[in-house]
Amino acid sequence: MSDLFSLEGKTAVVTGGSRGIGFMIASGLLQAGASVIISSRKQHELDEAQEALSKFGHVQAVRADVSSLEGVEALANEVAGRFPVLNILVNNAGATWGMPLDDFDEHAWDKVMDTNVKGVFFLTQKLLPQLRAGGSHDDPARVINIGSIDGLHVNPMDTYSYAASKAGVHHLTRALARKLGPEHITVNAVAPGPFESKMMAATLRAFGDNIASSAPLRRIGRPDDMAGVTVFLASRAGSYVTGAVIPVDGGIATTS
Repeated sequence: MSDLFSLEGKTAVVTGGSRGIGFMIASGLLQAGASVIISSRKQHELDEAQEALSKFGHVQAVRADVSSLEGVEALANEVAGRFPVLNILVNNAGATWGMPLDDFDEHAWDKVMDTNVKGVFFLTQKLLPQLRAGGSHDDPARVINIGSIDGLHVNPMDTYSYAASKAGVHHLTRALARKLGPEHITVNAVAPGPFESKMMAATLRAFGDNIASSAPLRRIGRPDDMAGVTVFLASRAGSYVTGAVIPVDGGIATTS
């Protein structure tokens, strides 16, 4: 059973891996045995995360902004130089924006869409040579996109571009899964509910108790919840799963 979930000898990239859900995922991959590159826009956050994660295994840090094609290409080049064979790509970097409908502007729309959708597509595209090298018939390479339950149900908050972007990530996941399956690459998405993260911090401070009580499991997500589903998808345990969108939300979206 330990071999079923082992990532020994595997290489992985986690965008937005310096904090929040990305940090949880990177920690899980490292503890399962993978060597991991984390990326983020802010160098000081990367440095702190690398130091904290290094107790779990071999982790490297690369500063990158995946909201632009230039940033995507720079990160892809760094990854290719360090991991010519890539087994796992976790597209986690994301942005959100809240603004009343009548005031919602183009900048708020483009910033979120560029990071959450364009970045996912083009980083996957640019790293296909390394992913193809990392996959086989019996052990495919893995692409894991981090969506959101906001792409599954309607959040009452004014986060229009975020909701649209995450629904887009879910469907892009299915399209890529169909295309890349024959090339020994699986593509799946995880749709988190409420977890402790910088993106969710203000919401949880204001409404955390109400959100937890609305979940059938009556709690907020924990780091192990996110690490566990990612390790499952990245390991031999998940090798026959592709095109799936897995909610990890305590039942909030799936039972509403």
